[in-house]
Amino acid sequence: MTQKNTNMNRGAAILSLLFALLFLVIFIRFFYIQATGTVHGEALAARAEKLYEEQRPIEATRGRILDHSGEVIAEDKTSYKLIAILDEKVTTNPKKPQHVVDVDETAQKLAPLLDMKVSEVEKILSKEDLFQVEFGSAGRDISQSQKEKIEELDLPGITFIRDKQRFYPNGVFSSHLIGYAQTQEETKETVGMMGLEKNLEKYLREEDGYVKFEKDNYNWKLPNSNDKIVAPKNGNDVYLTIDQKIQTFLEDAMNQVVDEFSPEKIIAVVADPKTGKILAMGQRPSFDPNTRDITSYTNDVISYPFEPGSTMKIFTLAAAIEEGVYNGNAYFQSGKYAIEGPDISDHNGSGWGPITYNEGVQRSSNVGFSLIADKLLGTDRLYQYLNKFGFLGKTGIDLPNEDNSQINFKTHRDRVTTAFGQASAVTPIQQIQAATAIANNGKMMQPYVIDKIVDTDNKEIVKQTKPKVVGQPISEKTATEVLNILETVVSSEKGTGKPFRIEGYEVAGKTGTAQIYSPEKGRYLSGNDNHVFSFLGMAPKDDPELIVYVAVQKPELEGKAGSVPTSMIFNTVMKNSLQYLQIEPTEETETTKVEEEADSGMMLPSLEGMNTSEAKSKLKELGLEPILLGNGESIKAQYPEAETPVIVNEKVFLQLSENVEMPNMAGWSKRDVMKLANLLGLSVETEGSGYVVKQSINKGSILKKGDVLSVTLGATEKKNTLEEKQTTEEKETTEENETE
Repeated sequence: MTQKNTNMNRGAAILSLLFALLFLVIFIRFFYIQATGTVHGEALAARAEKLYEEQRPIEATRGRILDHSGEVIAEDKTSYKLIAILDEKVTTNPKKPQHVVDVDETAQKLAPLLDMKVSEVEKILSKEDLFQVEFGSAGRDISQSQKEKIEELDLPGITFIRDKQRFYPNGVFSSHLIGYAQTQEETKETVGMMGLEKNLEKYLREEDGYVKFEKDNYNWKLPNSNDKIVAPKNGNDVYLTIDQKIQTFLEDAMNQVVDEFSPEKIIAVVADPKTGKILAMGQRPSFDPNTRDITSYTNDVISYPFEPGSTMKIFTLAAAIEEGVYNGNAYFQSGKYAIEGPDISDHNGSGWGPITYNEGVQRSSNVGFSLIADKLLGTDRLYQYLNKFGFLGKTGIDLPNEDNSQINFKTHRDRVTTAFGQASAVTPIQQIQAATAIANNGKMMQPYVIDKIVDTDNKEIVKQTKPKVVGQPISEKTATEVLNILETVVSSEKGTGKPFRIEGYEVAGKTGTAQIYSPEKGRYLSGNDNHVFSFLGMAPKDDPELIVYVAVQKPELEGKAGSVPTSMIFNTVMKNSLQYLQIEPTEETETTKVEEEADSGMMLPSLEGMNTSEAKSKLKELGLEPILLGNGESIKAQYPEAETPVIVNEKVFLQLSENVEMPNMAGWSKRDVMKLANLLGLSVETEGSGYVVKQSINKGSILKKGDVLSVTLGATEKKNTLEEKQTTEEKETTEENETE
């Protein structure tokens, strides 16, 4: 009994000691928390905040890129990411499975819509021990129309996550200038990767905001919550000098040349000589920034120096006139010019006998310009004028990765041949800048593409570019004389520029046919196709409003003159742009009164309320193409709207009733598709370039506001009515065989 009591007392003592130690530990812990305010290294306030406060993001939007008038070139758009749920545990109702049940069937139906192989989809869907899987790049940036097609398959376990996509509504549209931005997989942020999207990242980038509020255990917001709101910071909007309509003229013209001549490269620029604004800029090959089918990452307009050929003669001529050493009526012996190394020859080999220097300009005589550079002007003064015209340094255009010229003055022969565009290489943008001095009374304007940057939240202008004079290499008198001489290159029957005539307008310009040097072969390439055919033109001659430069490298001519593809672009873009800008024709033509009015770039009259047949006749009289939408006796709406500048053969859409059937759009341009969408409130998605070859909404279907219309663009039989009056005589006078 005594032993038992002893054991009980001992147990009680041990138990008391344990309770005392436990109490001591709790007391110490309580005292520590009370003194430090932390639990497991985490502040109590922070822990309470986690438990009883909720923070939700407020999404910001990346800044838009727009043309000079506010037409969208790049913007954020809602898209979707495709996922497949593989975990069977998510299915609570066997009759309505929420996971992928049949891998084979799912892969067979899904693969064609994702442009993937069935085996690739099966491999993704067969992964083990995963809750859900994604489909890589093929499953990202899913459009609304593609989402609806996939949903129609009604595949168990296939679902979507709402996402944000950078969208380029015009597709291939000055793509190397604009560049592209894409969402980063890790951070989910949209980041500029190329072109202006990358270069202007600090302006375009957005910062999400958030709202923080107090909640209860059930995640309901408390009535007396002390909310904290941090507003999102949207990216700034960037307005460019690019004109969407002129850029569209350029894109369509380049597409036609690609379809017909398959050139290795095309470079083209449209500029305002009075300000230096770049109104259009493009090249081929190009890419659609929505799909990023990129083969070249170089903006050739600013980063591709090459031997320009005879367009360089413009500036040699200007230098000689400015120095007072040029006499256009003086004669020289054409054909050959003896110099160290091989003789310099005219492009026809034998020349034209004794001719005046003015005729030498018209015929693009290399011998004539060799004499000007070597005997009249002197190569030292030529070098000084190359510097004055900006050819020795970069233009400073507000674009990344501009390259410099490669002026080669090592030997006497190189110095002389530089005068007519051989031996030295310059960039297209350097030629554009130099040409502004010719077209702008001697004042040379720095080219630029960024008009202004606007804070979208408070509408304040963050940055604005002003026109900048960067030199005056020649006088106003010299500029006028150069324009007059260059006009004869186009108007004279002896001129190499005859294919670049535009009815109603006086064009001043110079052709160029540059040889292509092959480092691998150590010589210039031979053959008619192996040249860079170019034209640098200004119009109207007496007061140039536009400069257009076009260069086409290695087209498949099949016996045609090199001026044919070049003029297809230049003539279309220059004429349409002048009419669009309402520049009055400078020459009387033999067209009828109606044709003269239509060619002048008239304002579209108001047709709303007008009788349908009357409106239709009115448009045809103006040389416009009426597109009737719906059935009715009078016009309810029109697009373009009244007082909008239009040009000959432009489509005008007339809505006659509320119910409108989808027309057959085969052969329409993207611009015409967008007109229809603007009038009827459709959402348009495009793929490819060229003209419409496929449309998602069938002809005759009733259209509703908000309908999504997808169109596929490609090459069609439709061709612009470009005046290809290339006679045998014209072919002989072009620089088809010029070796500059």
